[in-house]
Amino acid sequence: MTILVTGAAGFVGFHVACALRRRGDRVVAVDSFNSYYDPALKAARATMLRALDAPGGLVLETLDITDRAALADLLAREPGITGVVHLAAQAGVRHSLVDPYAYVQANVMGHVTVLEAARTLPGVRHVVYASSSSVYGLNETLPFAETDPVERPSSLYAATKRSDELISQAYAHLYGLPQTGLRFFTVYGPWGRPDMAYYGFAEAIASGREITLYDSGTPRRDFTYIDDVVDGVLRVLDRPPHAQDGWHRLLNIGNRTSEPVSRLVELLERALGREAVIRHVCRPAADVAATWASVERMQALTGWVPRTGLDEGIARFVAWFDAYRGGGFAAHGTGGGEGETENIGSDEILR
Repeated sequence: MTILVTGAAGFVGFHVACALRRRGDRVVAVDSFNSYYDPALKAARATMLRALDAPGGLVLETLDITDRAALADLLAREPGITGVVHLAAQAGVRHSLVDPYAYVQANVMGHVTVLEAARTLPGVRHVVYASSSSVYGLNETLPFAETDPVERPSSLYAATKRSDELISQAYAHLYGLPQTGLRFFTVYGPWGRPDMAYYGFAEAIASGREITLYDSGTPRRDFTYIDDVVDGVLRVLDRPPHAQDGWHRLLNIGNRTSEPVSRLVELLERALGREAVIRHVCRPAADVAATWASVERMQALTGWVPRTGLDEGIARFVAWFDAYRGGGFAAHGTGGGEGETENIGSDEILR
């Protein structure tokens, strides 16, 4: 199969593209390589991707998915695409308060552009796209299930992701385009995003800088390790919805547990061998109190179950983190530069 992967130099996209190549699929990979976080990290991921060409097995293009002409040109040059894994987006909850236009452009217009392209490709069997646990917003009933109401977003980022789900539902109804939206719960691990709390906390602890904990670290998150997420994405990709499903479905991908942020900090301290310098503040409105995924639908459909607990996952992340900062090699990685994140608060844990 030939799979189009958007956001392929991003965290999840990079791992998904690698996994597709490992199992023998051809990958057409695109990324805008924007500077939302340290571009050196995306460049290092891209170097890893290009090494998987082997030959002709992977094409990596610098492309903004909102550029309709550029995307159409690429697809004209790359016939035979049978599936789409759409992971490109403007991420981050806090930044959506600073630049809301970027979120509407990348997450909403970008989603429409990808769907318009996909519906014109004759061989596409399935579009799998990234939604987010943040769509559950101010819901208080735990664990979050796909049947829960999602009309109370707590951030613009969440609102754009919910918009994507509704747009996909419309495209499925209008064009019979098979789609699955995956609501990711706090994905973490090697090659992760420096804007997320676990990564920012690690950088701060390692260098003796202060971190901010909201409500003394009591907010809880369903931390989901990247290898488990990738396994779920590939399992779903191979099982497109049918007419009886309305050609569209939504699935949670989480670790089936909810742990306090304070425990994340303790595990990072243990793995890094240093104590955190902590400043305690009240939780802001954009940060929800807890996330926790019900994954029964995902398990029933694919047989998928998460296998990596937070203890093991953080130990793996820190092993990679130490090697990456030192310019060495880790299980998934190559050398590179340190991110520029300063004081990361726990509201950046979402997604």
